[in-house]
Amino acid sequence: MASKTARARRLGIALRTHREAAGLTLETAADEINSTRSTLSRYENAQTLISPATVRALLTSYGVGPDEIEAAVQLAKDARKPGWWVSYSYLLDRRTIDFIALEAEATGIANFEPSVVPGLLQTADYIRGVMRGGPHTLSDEQVEQRVQLRLDRQQRISGEDPPILDAIIDEGALLRPVGGHSVMADQLHHLLKMSELPNITVQVIPLAAGYHRGTRGSLHILEFADPEDPIIASVETVAGQMVLDRPGDLRTCTKIMEHLRTVALSPAASRDQLLRLLNER
Repeated sequence: MASKTARARRLGIALRTHREAAGLTLETAADEINSTRSTLSRYENAQTLISPATVRALLTSYGVGPDEIEAAVQLAKDARKPGWWVSYSYLLDRRTIDFIALEAEATGIANFEPSVVPGLLQTADYIRGVMRGGPHTLSDEQVEQRVQLRLDRQQRISGEDPPILDAIIDEGALLRPVGGHSVMADQLHHLLKMSELPNITVQVIPLAAGYHRGTRGSLHILEFADPEDPIIASVETVAGQMVLDRPGDLRTCTKIMEHLRTVALSPAASRDQLLRLLNER
C-alpha cells in the first residue's frame, strides 16, 4: 500500500502547477500520455504514485526545463521508496498510515490531546492501557503489535535531527488513570523527562480553564522543511483519523492551536503541575 508522503504531495503540487502554467486542462494533459483525466487527477492529489517515466513524459509535454524535470523525476523515485511504516500497513487503515507517513517527514509537530497523553509521549504500558480500552477488541498479540508501532513512531523525537514537538494536554487526560495508578505515575515521570529535551515543549491546560476550543477532540498540525510543502492538519473522529489540507480547514485548525497555547499553562508552570499531579498519587 503506497502512502501519501510529503514527497508525494510535493510532486503532485509540482505536476499541477506546471500543467496549469502550460495552460492545459486535465483532459488535454492526460491525452498527451494516453491516460485519463481521473488518473492524472490522482497523480496530482498524491492518491496514486506516479512512475518517474510518466513524470518525465508529462513535464516534457508541458515544456518544463531539463533541470526541473530531473528534480521532479528524482522526487518520484524518492516517493516510491517504502518507509518503515509499510510493514505495519496490515494493522491500520489507509488514512492512519498516510498520517504516519506524513508525521515521519515533519519537522514540526503540534499536538493537542483532550483525553489521553499524546501518542509520541506515551510509555509502553500506557499504550497497552489505551489499546485495551479502545473501540476494538484486540488480542494480546494485536495489542503488542500496536505498542511496537507507536514506539517506532516515537524514535524520531529523541533521535538525530528530531522534529520540534509542541504537546498540549488537557489536565483531564492526566487525571485519568489509564492502565492503573502505577502506570500513570510512570507516565507522568516520562512526560517530565521528555519535557527536558530541547525539541519538546509540554503544556497543560488546567481544568480551571473551563470549556475551550479543543474540548471537542484531538488535533495535529504538521510542518515540513520544504517551503513548497504546505502544513497539514489532522483530527480524530469516531470514524478514524482525518487529514485536512484545504486552506479554510488549515486556517481554522491553526487558530484553534494558537488559542490552546494561550489557555494552557506555560511550559514551566506545566512542569510544576505535572509534579503536583505526580506527588498526589
